Amino acid sequence: MSLPPHPLPVRHPVSPLPPPAVGAARKTSPGVTAERIPGFRAGRLPRLAHRVPWRHILTLIPLLLVAVIAVQHWPVLVEGFAHLRDASLPWLLAAGAATCLTWVAAAFTRQGAVVQQLPRWRLLATQLAAGSANHLLPTGLGSGAVNLRFMTVCGVPLATSSAALALYLLAESVARVGLMAVFFVAFPDALHLGGLLPHGTAGPLLTVAGAVAVVALGALFLVRRVREPVVRFVRSALSEARSVHTRPSRALALWGGSLAFPALQAAGLVAVGQALGLPVPPAHMALAYLAATVAVALIPTPGGLGSVEAALIVALVAAGGPVAVATAVVLAYRIITVWVPLLPGALTLGALVRLKVI
Repeated sequence: MSLPPHPLPVRHPVSPLPPPAVGAARKTSPGVTAERIPGFRAGRLPRLAHRVPWRHILTLIPLLLVAVIAVQHWPVLVEGFAHLRDASLPWLLAAGAATCLTWVAAAFTRQGAVVQQLPRWRLLATQLAAGSANHLLPTGLGSGAVNLRFMTVCGVPLATSSAALALYLLAESVARVGLMAVFFVAFPDALHLGGLLPHGTAGPLLTVAGAVAVVALGALFLVRRVREPVVRFVRSALSEARSVHTRPSRALALWGGSLAFPALQAAGLVAVGQALGLPVPPAHMALAYLAATVAVALIPTPGGLGSVEAALIVALVAAGGPVAVATAVVLAYRIITVWVPLLPGALTLGALVRLKVI
């Protein structure tokens, strides 16, 4: 057999350089420097972010805040518990029962402010958690944020949830002020407010309040960036209010819960006053509580800590109570309504966050 005249074509020609020895590393050129490819390990950060248990960390934040606030108010806690040792136990249990019923009243009001049906037990647990959040953040912000998140998770649109939150605040404010007005009419001599303010200060205070109201209204009507979102929100809130009031069960829950909430809070103060022997009629104590909470609503302290105590002491003294006994009653009342539920509320808040209820 004869060979072909030309050699067969080679697809991959053999390199003229000899292959490197086994195990030998290639040497780079002297002018070449190694650089890290941008984004080569960038994917590691997202993986680390997913590995960090953020929800577990969020569950610990309420407990940390409880510890911080407890340390800041430790003398008040010690003195308040000291007064509870000398109080009548049945009246203290009545105050605790009234405090627990306030969460039920708040749950009724929250359900009455929205047309959609909310999970009952989750709604009740959310009110306990919201009460704790309300004492850890400026007044109203903690409770509003927790309930807003809860309604959003339940499938309520954000605009409807915001309108329901505004309707709740409006109904609760109207009910509290209306209840206070009824008590003022029924017991006109219950509070002696003449000596509480220095002579000649009422006029300047009213002038400042009027000026603030005028500035707020001017900004609302003249500044377009302020007026437009406020108008949209008011329209949404009015639409939600009309929808709620077309259902008698929702309207009854809204206004019944709004009236029951401050009434139960006042009943708790009356029970503590009876437990410690405060020489003030129960109706006068209730009026003192309503007047103090309405007056302190404009002070954005966490849960009213500090401001509520001062306002309640002043109101009870104005109702005729001795300063020492009024102070003991207020401290004991705040222990029962704020400090005792604070830790269970924080634990409930952390559990709801971990379970993705809020």
